[in-house]
Amino acid sequence: MGKLGNPKTTISNDITVESDYIDCINDLVKQEVLWTMSTYPHHGKYSCLDHCFHVSYLSFKICKILGFDYCSAARGGLLHDFFLYDWHNKRPPEGLHGFAHPKIALQNAEYHFELNNIEKDIIVKHMWPLTIVFPEYRESFVVQLVDKYCAIIEVFKRQNIITKELIHLYYREVKAQ
Repeated sequence: MGKLGNPKTTISNDITVESDYIDCINDLVKQEVLWTMSTYPHHGKYSCLDHCFHVSYLSFKICKILGFDYCSAARGGLLHDFFLYDWHNKRPPEGLHGFAHPKIALQNAEYHFELNNIEKDIIVKHMWPLTIVFPEYRESFVVQLVDKYCAIIEVFKRQNIITKELIHLYYREVKAQ
């Protein structure tokens, strides 16, 4: 993994994203199942996939600046809401969505992807303090804070243009394969 100031990739209209970010999540975005999150509404007009990209990229940036494991933050952030249902219309058998979805997301993510312990902790504890158990890793703590920030921003319809462009870039690449 590189240091700050790494090369950037232009994704469209002079919008750039650090190449390190793309390297961190590339294996995840190549899996079609990840893209099913785009079919589930989440916060306001944003899909679950929109939200997860938003959380993933901001967590990556913050963890990179702080010298934390930014790849795990990016990956865990991208999978933290990988529960794969419309929580507005379906109540999981495990209980209320807010309490149950972190475990469901972790089960789904473990089934489809190879995860390290930090990524697992990020997914299962991103709803702290609602889920009671405090995050074990500093990356998990960053992601749970960023998740709350992004949810508020998305409800008020101000999602970062870079995350929207990332989604469109990867979607085009996956569909082209």
